[in-house]
Amino acid sequence: MAEIDQRRRAVTIGVALGALVSGAAAAAQPKQEKEVPATEDLMREHGLLRRILLVYTAAAVQLRSGKDKLPADALGRAATVFRTFGEDYHERMLEEKYVFPTVSRSKGPAAELPRVLELQHQRGRAINEYVTAVTRRGSIASADATALADVLDGFVLMYRHHAAAEDTIVFPAWKDALPDQEYRELSERFEKVEQQTFGKDGYEEMLKRVAAVERELGIADLKAFTAPMPPKRS
Repeated sequence: MAEIDQRRRAVTIGVALGALVSGAAAAAQPKQEKEVPATEDLMREHGLLRRILLVYTAAAVQLRSGKDKLPADALGRAATVFRTFGEDYHERMLEEKYVFPTVSRSKGPAAELPRVLELQHQRGRAINEYVTAVTRRGSIASADATALADVLDGFVLMYRHHAAAEDTIVFPAWKDALPDQEYRELSERFEKVEQQTFGKDGYEEMLKRVAAVERELGIADLKAFTAPMPPKRS
């Protein structure tokens, strides 16, 4: 019996040590990055751009109030992120090169949208160039405040509808129009284009830049935007 007990203990210890070694080996191996489907990647990028829209809205409110001095440099940096990440990369390298041509050749309501969306891309570039020019001096002249606020509001309204149409109509139509293999290949290509353009952590770096602007404008605390309770009905 003593010999059997010793064998059992040896087996138990061996199993435990094996589990520890296997666990350590698994932990030592680098985690494989999950492949992000192309449409999910595009929508995630829209999420970053929507945060810049929140910056633009807050800036327009401050410009009209006249109470707080708007940090012009912060607004200019937000416009720069939108230009480099939104216009030069997201719009030109992905949507206009890969998505819009395919959707334009498809059938259904989505086929007519790329023409309007490209026009809005061009309008957005003109607006962001204007924002950059107005904020370049580091301060915003009082004579420019109202016009800048109006421009920012117009851009936000346009892009909210623009991004919503892409997320719910254009991107699904693009995915449906592609064979599965081609869609997977484009998902990989989008990841490579992003890394070649901004580096491995480019998206995260852009998020940090937007977050810094949010802090400067005082809109970084999500709790501050919790809606109040509705009034009680009698």
